[in-house]
Order: sequence, then C-alpha cells, then structure tokens
Amino acid sequence: MARTKEFDPDEALSRALDLFWERGYEATSMADLVARLGIARASIYATFGGKHDLYLKAFEHYLRTTDPTVADALSRPGPVLPQLRALVESYAAESARDRPRHGCFVVNAAVELAARDPEAARLVEASWTFLEASLTSALTRARAQGELAADRDPRALARFVVVFLQGLRVLGRAPADDDRLREATREAMTIFD
Repeated sequence: MARTKEFDPDEALSRALDLFWERGYEATSMADLVARLGIARASIYATFGGKHDLYLKAFEHYLRTTDPTVADALSRPGPVLPQLRALVESYAAESARDRPRHGCFVVNAAVELAARDPEAARLVEASWTFLEASLTSALTRARAQGELAADRDPRALARFVVVFLQGLRVLGRAPADDDRLREATREAMTIFD
C-alpha cells in the first residue's frame, strides 16, 4: 500500500523556489533544500527528482502563479496605456525594493543557467514569450481604441517593453540607484506618446 505524503508538494515547491531565488541554482545544495523544505532527502527525490528536476518544477510553479497576473493586469476593460504604465512602474518599484530576493527569478535563471541549460532556457523563453504576447495583445487593443497611432507596431513596442522590464530586473539585482530606475521608467514611457 502506498504511503500518503506527509507534506504539501506545492508548499515544498514554494519553499524550494524561495531558496533557489535567494541563493541561485549553483549555490543551493541538496542539504540546503532538505533543511529549508523540512523533508527527507529520499522524499525530495521520490517526489521531485534530483536538484535540477526540483529547480525546474519550482520554476514552472513560479510561472504558473506569476505570469497570469501580468496578463490579467493588461486585459482589463478600458484604456490600455494607463494599465501599461502602472505595470512598468510596478516593475520599477519592485526592482528598487526587492533586495532580499535578488532580482527576478526569470532573469536570474537567464543569467545563471540559460546559456548552458536548455530546459531552463526553454522556461525563460516561455515566460518572455508569454509577456510579449500579453503586451502585444494589450497594445493592439490600445491602437484599436485610438490610444496609439495607427502606424505604431504593437509587437515591436511589446518587444521593447519586455527588454526594458528585464533590464529593470537586472538593475534590481544590484545596489541600484532608485532615481536611475524611476528616471529610466519615465523616459521609457514616452515611447507611447
């Protein structure tokens, strides 16, 4: 008879995500995971696989819980550009204050692993593609509503915003000058004028 799990796998994934986010993939050991999750090593292997498998599952958990919030924020009825400005400003504010987590999990994965880990690269690309598609959809709506000139390319603008947002996240990893983030955000938003 199979034993029932004595822990919540989603809670374990959240804890693993937090640890990988704080330390990065390479600096996190299985011993660290055992300590943080409060689960025996054998149970981690039986439920999630090895450290790399657990990392990828935690990354997927992050994407399932985070990416939809961006799409929701950009798909509300009404004018689009105020929603977009609010989203970009929230990225800048989070980047300025999110020191304990050391930046964005997706950006961290891109910097640390994507060049040599095809599975991590696939998840990074999936997140950026989802963000770009959400922005493209919103900007297409903005153009249809007359908020953007008819000759503006929603996809090109969306790509600019994705690159800009990821740049904000990179700066958020270091002791950044908050004025730099605010001023860059204000200037980036002029692209929609």
